[in-house]
Amino acid sequence: MYTVIFGRPGCPYCVRAKEIAEKLKTEREDFDYRYIDIQAEGISKADLSKTVGKPVETVPQIFIDEQHIGGCTEFEAYAKANLGLFS
Repeated sequence: MYTVIFGRPGCPYCVRAKEIAEKLKTEREDFDYRYIDIQAEGISKADLSKTVGKPVETVPQIFIDEQHIGGCTEFEAYAKANLGLFS
């Protein structure tokens, strides 16, 4: 399972999403992730909106196996429900 997190520096939700992904990576052999800094990569929210298929107002935007999950709150809920994450 491969997760991509689109985030930006200084975003507390992006930091939290990375922490969750890092924890999952250490706990599960089938989990890996990539964090993409949208500012460093020159990706705009409009670009993300095209990828997501609806307007994007916030980061992080998280995809698991190319399926859009949502932001940090949705990612954490998904991880708890499906990946055995315990805070």
